[in-house]
Amino acid sequence: MMIQQHCNFNDSIAISNAASLLNINRIGYYKWLQKNGQDPDLIRYEMEVKNEMQKIAIEFPRYGYRRMTIELYNRGFHVNHKRVLRLMQEDNLLCVKKHFKPITTDSNHNHKVYPNLIRDLKITQPNQVWASDITYIQLIDEFVYLAVILDLFTRKCIGWKLGRNIDTQLTLTALGQAIEQRWTHDIQGVIHHSDQGVQYASNLYVDRLKEHDFQISMSRTGNPYD
Repeated sequence: MMIQQHCNFNDSIAISNAASLLNINRIGYYKWLQKNGQDPDLIRYEMEVKNEMQKIAIEFPRYGYRRMTIELYNRGFHVNHKRVLRLMQEDNLLCVKKHFKPITTDSNHNHKVYPNLIRDLKITQPNQVWASDITYIQLIDEFVYLAVILDLFTRKCIGWKLGRNIDTQLTLTALGQAIEQRWTHDIQGVIHHSDQGVQYASNLYVDRLKEHDFQISMSRTGNPYD
């Protein structure tokens, strides 16, 4: 059935939206599911779980299925680990391969390196420290880079960007998203912490930080969390 094929291709779209897009009656589709021995309520619930897993994967890209199960439970989704594993496989939320690790930090550059401002800092409120990092996600036949910005107090992802190229534009886009999301808050003086990678030390990125009065903080080489 057309809508079934569409949902299999993109499980994150709601059945109601898919039915509307394909001009198919939603009630009729549910009846078709029941006729073919499938539970519409179960499918609807699994789609909700997948949507939440996508959000978790953005915030915690290194989570495997066991940690994903715990995080889902904390967010009100009581799903056993076997189902989480199956749903992660279906949605291509694969773990990073341990035998291959692309380089995400290039500290060999001539840009200015800034001191670490958060080593002994007590974080007490939102918008006190934003932490930036780049990781990678292994897909079926390729990997992509993920630049993220977290508020270290709330531990929430406030900016992110996926891309095939690891460059300053990747990190600038994530930063721009974070600034836009927190624009109504007082972000003047926020500490922006990162590693010493060229993407964060570049003139373009540093100029953008200074434009919004960020305090720039960098960890020591090889110690992104010190």
